[in-house]
Amino acid sequence: MWLERGRLRMLKVFSTPTDPSQAIAQALEKIGTHAPLTLLHGTTVGTNTLLQRKGARVALVTTAGFEDAIEIGRQARPKLYDFFFDRVEPLVSSELRFGAEERTTSDGEILKRPEPKELARLATQVRQANPQSIALCLLFSFANPANERAVAQALKSAAVPLSISHEILPEFREYERISTVVMNAYLQPVMQQYLERLAARAAKPARDRRANNPAKPGGKPAARIFVMQSSGGITALSAASREPVRTLLSGPAGGMVGAAAAARRSGFQRIITFDMGGTSTDVALINKEIRPGSQSEIAGLPIGVPMLDIHTVGAGGGSVARFDAAGALRVGPESAGADPGPICYGRGLLPTVTDANLIMGRLQAQQFLGGDFVLDVERTRRIMKDWLREERSQLSLEQFAAGIVRVVNATMEKAIRVVSIERGYDPREFALVAFGGAGGLHACELAQALGIPRVIVPAMPGALSAFGILASDVVKDYSRTVLWRVSNNLPTKQLEREFAILRRHADRDFREEGWRGRIRYLPSVDVRYRGQGYELNVLFGGNLAADFAKEHERRYGYKYDRRDLELITLRLRGIMQSQQRIKSHPLSARSSQPGGTKSARSRVSFGGRGIETDLYSRADLEAVGKYSGPAIVAEYSATTIIPPGMTFRLDRAGNLVIDVVRPRA
Repeated sequence: MWLERGRLRMLKVFSTPTDPSQAIAQALEKIGTHAPLTLLHGTTVGTNTLLQRKGARVALVTTAGFEDAIEIGRQARPKLYDFFFDRVEPLVSSELRFGAEERTTSDGEILKRPEPKELARLATQVRQANPQSIALCLLFSFANPANERAVAQALKSAAVPLSISHEILPEFREYERISTVVMNAYLQPVMQQYLERLAARAAKPARDRRANNPAKPGGKPAARIFVMQSSGGITALSAASREPVRTLLSGPAGGMVGAAAAARRSGFQRIITFDMGGTSTDVALINKEIRPGSQSEIAGLPIGVPMLDIHTVGAGGGSVARFDAAGALRVGPESAGADPGPICYGRGLLPTVTDANLIMGRLQAQQFLGGDFVLDVERTRRIMKDWLREERSQLSLEQFAAGIVRVVNATMEKAIRVVSIERGYDPREFALVAFGGAGGLHACELAQALGIPRVIVPAMPGALSAFGILASDVVKDYSRTVLWRVSNNLPTKQLEREFAILRRHADRDFREEGWRGRIRYLPSVDVRYRGQGYELNVLFGGNLAADFAKEHERRYGYKYDRRDLELITLRLRGIMQSQQRIKSHPLSARSSQPGGTKSARSRVSFGGRGIETDLYSRADLEAVGKYSGPAIVAEYSATTIIPPGMTFRLDRAGNLVIDVVRPRA
């Protein structure tokens, strides 16, 4: 998606998994951009590197005696009564863990400083291990980083990227901090190389990209590149290269920001986002404002940097169907990926959710990607029938396809329950914003099952993550653990002094990266009752104690009136408004020509029955019209299914709004 004279344009190209920057270069070539350009980028390179365990060879340096903390972890059992589960292997093997002879107390007092001879010996050991990256995380360095700075200075002789804990995550909880720093070191060389390739490709003029010539050295950079962070804001390329751990949910975060922006245009502030792509589905809940969480987990590994609270399940259009040993139908988390892809794309051989939707008539073969790519119906039917015969299944092809959709819907329904019901929210009070290439195919059935009254499908749903990145603000997050216990009076002046220090750091970073503009600051505090093990984040301002009690009661159903509070970590978010000016949403300004005409009718499976269904092109819908299901609304980047009995309309913000009816008991 790109912005041209304030108006949005969109193009989709097939991904290139071996080097995603190639697909970006292909898109730039088709667009016909001319340098200089500004590129806002959401990437899954970090996520894929972590999931596939293809990161750098990392050396871990920590306080002597704590080298195995990365492996011991929290000793939390994923299954209480399963004695044979496989634990997630740490990213650093035992022979690459080194201890520094030093010690700092929890309140910042230095008991032992590292000796020069010890530092020289440590640096030699690390160099001889030939690491590609180093993670440095000393005990209680968040309280006093003096020892960690001394060790970092000695390790610079290794001449490899160095991730330092008091710079990346100056917070308590040693295991989560060490895991985050190791993850950053694991990703740093990979992300640096990728972002350098991307910058080189984007810097080439169109003629050089066609000829595959390298960019000419010297002169001003032809492209300014910014990267989406997991916290919901963009950052400079240099910052993303230095701290790639902050980009792990880069793409999904863009979708969440885009969904919130699109929903606000239609007057909705309480939404559940539903992003169904080819491999996975991301869901999140937004209660009027987007706020990141401070503790997350990816691939079974804890991560402590701010990330939007997005729950991901292995259910997407490319999710592969199979029968398990007991004969039960399973869908995902395995995916056909971009290569070979679903059967209907022409190369795949295993049945997927996309193939099931095609068999059920929900996907129209001639209208995929605006007709630029025709789905192969005959190949899909033949291969799926052969597959069922090999599996000795008694299901008909239509029953099998309907079963695939029901199973994948159950997985996604459970995911929505996790972010809503299990966290104290009633989904009936929210709207479901569906996007991604496959979101509109399943959203209405999910809304029916959960009692959600309304589904919103934004314009260009297959590229909403790109729209979110384009509309994102510049965001930087800062934190510091303090561990203060308070009884009656909050230390307001002390809090203000600490936040002033964080603001100075933010001002410096914004200035060094060349950002100019007004910075809005959101200070908050992680608070808990004395004796509790986990805390809730509360905005600093007004009555902190009362706000915490209210949030605690909402989340857990109770509060205490006379229990001491503990202020754990101070957090500051700096936000600079996006400089991208979007004059209009692509479908917000409708033509005066009459529209809303049905292009055709097709037989589509609903509830096991084939029903004649109206086919619409989204571009032909009128902003003042109201339509009834069953219907299929097709557009370039996605297809939306409206079951029988539901009504839908295109509002003046360009969003497709569907009024959901509950199924009869």
